[in-house]
Amino acid sequence: MRTLTIRILDEDAAMQEMQQRFVNTWKTGEYAGEFLTFESPSALFRAITPKRWELISKLQRLGKVSLRELARQTQRDVHRIHDDVNSLKELGIVEQDDKGVSIPYQKIHTDFTLSSLAA
Repeated sequence: MRTLTIRILDEDAAMQEMQQRFVNTWKTGEYAGEFLTFESPSALFRAITPKRWELISKLQRLGKVSLRELARQTQRDVHRIHDDVNSLKELGIVEQDDKGVSIPYQKIHTDFTLSSLAA
């Protein structure tokens, strides 16, 4: 089962986690999942807007569909769907071939913690 974890981590923490995952995977040979990391909440929400979250959710339910069918299912303009799908493809969340667009992950998990400086 392919899993994508979307995280918010600063650059140093992201590098440390990536190194640790590499070492663990090297030692065990087990699939560790796939990760998409953003440096801040604003970066995450710029890249994955509410409309794009809606597309991700809809595609997980529908499976592979054409852009036109996705536009029909979401009641949005096909050109806007095309733009959002291209952005999600650049992030690696959506795949597209001649039969349509789809999410290659069976599970998408978002993981971030916001803490006060006093903590």
